Amino acid sequence: MFSWKRTLGTMALAASASLTAQAQEVTLRFHQFLPPQATIPSKAIAPWAKKVEEDSKGRIKIQMFGAMQLGGTPPQLYDQARDGVVDIIWTLPGYTPGRFNKVEAFELPFMASLSAEQTSKSFYEYVQKNAMDEFKDVHVLTVHVHGPGLFHTKKPVTGLDSLKGMKIRGGTRIVNNMLTKLGATPVGMPVPAVTEALSKGVLDGTTIPWEVGPALKVPELVHNHTTFAGDRALYVTTFVVAMNKAKYESLPADLKKVLDDNSGAGMASLFGKAMDEGDVRGKAMAEKNGNNVVALDEAETAKFRETAASVEADWVKEMQGKGIDGASLVKQARALVQQNSK
Repeated sequence: MFSWKRTLGTMALAASASLTAQAQEVTLRFHQFLPPQATIPSKAIAPWAKKVEEDSKGRIKIQMFGAMQLGGTPPQLYDQARDGVVDIIWTLPGYTPGRFNKVEAFELPFMASLSAEQTSKSFYEYVQKNAMDEFKDVHVLTVHVHGPGLFHTKKPVTGLDSLKGMKIRGGTRIVNNMLTKLGATPVGMPVPAVTEALSKGVLDGTTIPWEVGPALKVPELVHNHTTFAGDRALYVTTFVVAMNKAKYESLPADLKKVLDDNSGAGMASLFGKAMDEGDVRGKAMAEKNGNNVVALDEAETAKFRETAASVEADWVKEMQGKGIDGASLVKQARALVQQNSK
């Protein structure tokens, strides 16, 4: 028998459930490996989180945890997001060698432009087209790169010969291979370990961009910095901001849209721009400290380029062995960098 009372009651419950879903609030824990005052946490993650909170009218709260506060090591961050230990992470794919093969094309020597913002746009396009399968276990918010990597050393690197035998930190296996080709002794370690390694003499120097130097006290621990001529960086490192897939899928549609609207190419640009601005501050601090900035000329830079070229050949051959067309990926990466450098 038809009952208006029952029907109205059902409708009321449905409306109530809909309103509850619309009013749902969520707190997301964002975990990363640098202290809060470092460039990305303070100049990229913090403003991004503020905008997400504002756009959601306070229904999304972002709790930020730096310097591995929630436990684990930097190489474990990606799995923390995948497994739901945390909700969002920022990390380097290169901290887990052999796992993210295709993204390494952008870490090859003299691939990236001198602008982290421009190269980050290129890298985001590249990953969308070629490498999303490598991140299938998470929801990718964005990817980006840092500015030009350079040498920060106790003794000056004035040319290729002066680098020989120096114990230099490299952040990824591509960088470590490059250091080997250049005659240095590579020491692989996550960037938070650099400060202690330099102070204890484990390292003679490190490869990092200007921006992260102040947070690691590098300009105080070494007094020589070597840059290169031309319009391409010695190297850059790639980064990913990833979210637990189940957590993302559990959000109501309007909150998903808030995250979607603040992700992707725009977020890549935000993080890349923060890196560029951090490079300016980092270099200024080294100069204020009276440090020696060595600017290699075109002839000496050409020696580095020629010697490091075999890193690319090694990578293409290795990718071929894994059934990946590395030559095509390098070509695409270079074309995108050139396109976004105009």
